[in-house]
Amino acid sequence: MMAAMPPLSRRAVLRLGAGVAAGAAGAYALGSAPSPPPVTQPPVAMTGIGAPLAPPPVPLEPAAPAPTYVTGSFVSAARGGVQTNWAVARPPGQTGPLRPVIALHGKGQDAAGVMAGGVEQGLAQAVASGIPPFAVVAVDGGGGYWHARASGEDSGSMVLDELIPLLGQQGLDTSRVGFLGWSMGGYGALLLGSRLGPARTAAICAVSPALWTSSDATAPGAFDGAADYAANSVWGLPNLASIPIRIDCGDSDPFYSATKQFIAQLPTPPSGGFSPGGHDGAFWSSQLPAEIAWMAPLLVA
Repeated sequence: MMAAMPPLSRRAVLRLGAGVAAGAAGAYALGSAPSPPPVTQPPVAMTGIGAPLAPPPVPLEPAAPAPTYVTGSFVSAARGGVQTNWAVARPPGQTGPLRPVIALHGKGQDAAGVMAGGVEQGLAQAVASGIPPFAVVAVDGGGGYWHARASGEDSGSMVLDELIPLLGQQGLDTSRVGFLGWSMGGYGALLLGSRLGPARTAAICAVSPALWTSSDATAPGAFDGAADYAANSVWGLPNLASIPIRIDCGDSDPFYSATKQFIAQLPTPPSGGFSPGGHDGAFWSSQLPAEIAWMAPLLVA
């Protein structure tokens, strides 16, 4: 995802070698100095009133870095009792709570599929290149388009009411989160980011979002009918005016026309835009470095 860090320069190597040599010389000098006479009882420093001073405080052990990849599962009540898998990726060496980007998969995918694209390695490279550190979270959402369905499954409520509190238990800072999604997940990122609201949604990145201009035009299974489409439409949502948004879409994508109309009705033009590509992994991979570079500073602000 990002270029590897350059090797150490010759000057840096020489400085490092000089430091090691100086350290070795100091160790030799300490080892060759005459030993002080043995002390049968350690001296006790006294205060002005004759009481011994307290011993110096013992330095605290540094916090152990968090693991770079953790997985788990829970039984989701919002999804009707479905066993739901999740995964968290962090850059290496992190000892404090990071804010998460919740990555929403497309139809036919799951949490493992999102992470299989090299998220853990990409995070390490991104942070090594200077991008502020953050975590990436993926979760199984099924194929219900991230909202309540007639079947009783509601993967949107699962994310907002079950997953985000669980992430707090995993040591992440959920005071503000980002949403990133592809296709069905791009629509979900817009919907759930708006519902969580601008106070807690730091940024939304919708990639090739599955958008339709009317209920009659939707794909089979995306909505339960016209009422469901109207109740869960992302068109004209007031909260989207107050959240930084990026939308990327290929100019050969089947959602190109609807996405262009959606962007036109937003009160503020989003970041991103249209570029050559289709509705596929090759286009999504090509956009990801710029999307991460855009989202990370917003997430940590």
